[in-house]
Amino acid sequence: MSRVLLAGESWNTTAIHTKGFDSFITSSYEEGAGPFIAALEAAGHEVTYLPNHVAAGRFPRTVAELREFDVVVLSDIGANTLLLHPDTFARGRSRLNALDAISEWVRDGGSLLMVGGYLSFQGIEAKANYRNTSLANILPVEMELGDDREETPQGIVPTNSGVSHPIVTGLAEEWPPLLGFQRLQPKPRSQVLVTVGQFPLVVVGEAGRGRTMAFASDMGPHWVPVEFINWSGYSQFWCQAIAWLAGLSSTKQDSVS
Repeated sequence: MSRVLLAGESWNTTAIHTKGFDSFITSSYEEGAGPFIAALEAAGHEVTYLPNHVAAGRFPRTVAELREFDVVVLSDIGANTLLLHPDTFARGRSRLNALDAISEWVRDGGSLLMVGGYLSFQGIEAKANYRNTSLANILPVEMELGDDREETPQGIVPTNSGVSHPIVTGLAEEWPPLLGFQRLQPKPRSQVLVTVGQFPLVVVGEAGRGRTMAFASDMGPHWVPVEFINWSGYSQFWCQAIAWLAGLSSTKQDSVS
């Protein structure tokens, strides 16, 4: 099976509770990658997980380090977290650019999956800001200038586009509803496998000798409700996606410039 590096999908929450005259502060830490990791590991994939606060200092910054993996997955982790190593931000020391390393690694045969969320693609208030990085050149989608979130609290049903591809083999034509997604546009030589309304949800392509994929919604709450996680196709979809990215299944693809 494949070796997967997953970065992101964690957050800290600080709350101020005010009760009349008195107030107090609580904090909590959460991770949202559990179902995704469980699905991949059950299928035999090896997953190395770097939560946001760990990825800031430990994410690979050279092509040689990235070659330890078959697939890199970025999910809800803004560009700044990967660009600003603690040595750079806090101590003014130069460090290699992790996003440039990913781009070179993909063009040399690696595979990248970006999963949507408030700090993916452009994200909330455009703070994820991948449009202005080297990853924009290898992803199979074009990103908007600003905040690219589309909130659909009423639910929106993903629909298989009808393209034959290993990632969607055996999956239903319609999927359980999602509660939000990123507004993306496919690049000319990419393939749209699943749509939400007028926008693509699953897009695949190639960059150099590597494969890339964009999933425009999340891998867990809140955009992905419990019903989607409990759907029988949840594990099948992610496992087939990782298998294709890792070259364990194949289909003819045009290159993405």
